[in-house]
Amino acid sequence: MSRAYAMEVTIVKHNPERQYEIIDAVDSEWSFDDWNIDNDCLSSGAEGNLYGGETEQQFADRLATAVWVANRGPCTVLVEATCLENLPYESYRFSETRPPHAIAGEPLEKAT
Repeated sequence: MSRAYAMEVTIVKHNPERQYEIIDAVDSEWSFDDWNIDNDCLSSGAEGNLYGGETEQQFADRLATAVWVANRGPCTVLVEATCLENLPYESYRFSETRPPHAIAGEPLEKAT
């Protein structure tokens, strides 16, 4: 079973001399899109799937471990996971018996 996710990763306080090794390590765990490289911060995001029942927490742990190994030491890793399945939404239905309301909150007049 797989579940669709949007993943965002932000890495700060890393060894700047190892930034390309870090990017390669992260990309080997998830196919991230273009990377933003800004002084002390690396960030990227992409959509993909978690497989085999892996949880968001397990994925985040796996990704952070890859970063720390590539960095050759600890740094701050933020992983944001958004499940793209069954997202909350609102539905609105309008009909002749339930017309839309004007900006002022009054029913629109019937067209003649």
